[in-house]
Amino acid sequence: MFLIYICFLVSDGISYTCFWMDYTTYELKVIPPCKMTHLQTGLSPETIEKARLELNENPDILHQDIQQVRDMIITRPDIGFLRTDDAFILRFLRARKFHQTDAFRLLAQYFQYRQLNLDMFKNFKADDPGIKRALIDGFPGVLEKRDHYGRKILLLFAANWDQSRNSFTDILRAILLSLEVLIEDQELQINGFILIIDWSNFSFKQASKLTPSILKLAIEGLQDSFPARFGGVHFVNQPWYIHALYTLIKPFLKDKTRKRVIRGGENLHAYGQRKFLLSCDSGGTGTVSH
Repeated sequence: MFLIYICFLVSDGISYTCFWMDYTTYELKVIPPCKMTHLQTGLSPETIEKARLELNENPDILHQDIQQVRDMIITRPDIGFLRTDDAFILRFLRARKFHQTDAFRLLAQYFQYRQLNLDMFKNFKADDPGIKRALIDGFPGVLEKRDHYGRKILLLFAANWDQSRNSFTDILRAILLSLEVLIEDQELQINGFILIIDWSNFSFKQASKLTPSILKLAIEGLQDSFPARFGGVHFVNQPWYIHALYTLIKPFLKDKTRKRVIRGGENLHAYGQRKFLLSCDSGGTGTVSH
């Protein structure tokens, strides 16, 4: 005998209840509602459940978790915490799977990085000339469609770096600003990002400008000081000198980051984004936003 179940989602604006109708017995079964708080408003029931299972997010104690992180701020009087509202702290908890101490450490590093690199964050907005040029040149490209895990895909064509127009610092600023805008989306706080770097036609002369010091600055800004979940960093079409460069920066990478760096790809097709990436590479419109 085959049993047929259909789920009807009923919402009262606060929680969702799933009624399962068994069409062989016509028995009405009710599963526990998916609780949510105002901090989760706008999230789909599936994403709320994903946050519970993968990030240990519990709506019953969400405010207590946030307050525990906020209470740690007093331990770092050397750092100016310029924003400490609930929604802001929540993204750091999600980035560290609700381990309060780790979330606070990330929050502290976020503001400390900005204190130590004040010049990078002066006029930190899209109309800054350096940031604007980098964005126009596609640093980064952001695909409109997400992958099947709901992750946003950031795409960098390294050969597009015109060193007469853009400094590496301005490209890094443009990437950080783009992430600041994207991370406002709660779905992305939970689902995260994928970064794809295509090294096709990236010359040795261009690579010579990637010094260990500026690469370390980028790693500190992206790996250690920003509340984003990166599901993978994919290197595509990398020449031998990029392999050598990776060896230099590897000591700065955490074990978790190293495991998520995927090298050796020879094309973009393997990432299930062929038609989007090709249209982006050929100057197509409607697939990449800046």
